[in-house]
Amino acid sequence: VAFHDDQVTFRWRDSAHHNKKRLITLHVDEFLRRFLLHVLPRGFVRIRHFGFLASRRRGALVPLCKQLLASLPAATPAPLSVPAQPSPLWTCPLCGGPMILIERLTARQITLRAPPLAEVA
Repeated sequence: VAFHDDQVTFRWRDSAHHNKKRLITLHVDEFLRRFLLHVLPRGFVRIRHFGFLASRRRGALVPLCKQLLASLPAATPAPLSVPAQPSPLWTCPLCGGPMILIERLTARQITLRAPPLAEVA
């Protein structure tokens, strides 16, 4: 509705009071923080309810799920055996020694660090 002196005024619906429309004024940083909570990362798609939580089937399937979960036999915990030393996640292919994780890279960082392609003359 308005933007003045780093303050954003916008209209919102108060669901606690029968969706009555109200105005609220926030600092621009807080407004952007709240707004960006609703933005999905690139490549993500919002799926609200599917499967047994889908609106069409929830009434029949949720009670069925509860009934099936209640009828499961109680699981007995397996005895825990404590190994003397935890095995490493990765071993060196040359010497067989444990490899230590130093840094994780995203796909973008890997492409940025890749060596330049050799030019064919």
